Amino acid sequence: MKAILVSQHGGPEVLEWRDHKVGEPGPGEVKVRHEAVGLNFLDVYFRSGLYPAPNGLPLVPGNEGAGIVTSVGEGVTLFKEGDRVAYAGPIGAYAQERLIAAEKLVKVPDGIELDVAAGMMLKGMTAEYLLRRTYDVKPGDTILYHAAAGGVGLLVGQWAKALGATVIGTVGSQEKAELAAANGYDHVINYRTEDFVGRVKDITGGKGADVVYDSVGKDTFPGSLDCLKPRGLWASFGQSSGPIEPFNIGILAQKGSLFATRPTLFTYIASQPELEASANALFDVVSRGVVKIEINQRYPLAEAARAHTDLEARNTTGTTVLLP
Repeated sequence: MKAILVSQHGGPEVLEWRDHKVGEPGPGEVKVRHEAVGLNFLDVYFRSGLYPAPNGLPLVPGNEGAGIVTSVGEGVTLFKEGDRVAYAGPIGAYAQERLIAAEKLVKVPDGIELDVAAGMMLKGMTAEYLLRRTYDVKPGDTILYHAAAGGVGLLVGQWAKALGATVIGTVGSQEKAELAAANGYDHVINYRTEDFVGRVKDITGGKGADVVYDSVGKDTFPGSLDCLKPRGLWASFGQSSGPIEPFNIGILAQKGSLFATRPTLFTYIASQPELEASANALFDVVSRGVVKIEINQRYPLAEAARAHTDLEARNTTGTTVLLP
């Protein structure tokens, strides 16, 4: 079978479509034939070397996929051949087939298509932990989410609105502003033409937001802190514009005894019970239509380099999948 391999870190051009041997599942493992693979900015971090490859190079990137179980290893009882499954991590999704530990998989309910599942696991469970566990969003809360038209952002907007929050988002174009507004955001700020800190203060009557969800990094710091009310929470869960430079933690005191956290999905789904609870919460809101998953871009997996180029140029919106 074939897979995308990275033999050296760099730009999209290092993504090579090559023959790749998979083998048969060992104890506790499952072989999955992918129907679709999710595209995420996390993939860019591993490709570029910003995040170290768990087992070095060469690397098969990708942290999210869905497909059909084709065989199971010794001791696997939760899954059987023919089951529809999905996952978010471990790395290795950019392939026609892969081996994966059974404990990392969840069954996809009837009524959810596999390409939709492939594009929503990592982003959807990220939205789940941010809104329900990093900060427990309640009716009456005000949240600010940067990159509101991105894959996680569109899910957060819908889900947070359903939880009763006032939802503010930032975007980089009028087209993206319209998309965010159609996905639950009460107020959308174009950071290219508006001062997002001033707009948040205007929207909240000077009070600020209860929580800021920030996956942008360098370009939104320290402005994100200035959008918070005293004792508000800054959740920095990504760095699409580059890493934040080291800073004096005293700034949190100066700006209102703020809380700060740097969460990652894989800590929140580290155990199988946590994984199943998060996935089931996601499947529930999608099945009930509370959160709608729109696949806005599809690329052949062989053209992953083109997909990465478009992603980094911010030419994609919402959910993108790669098709083996």
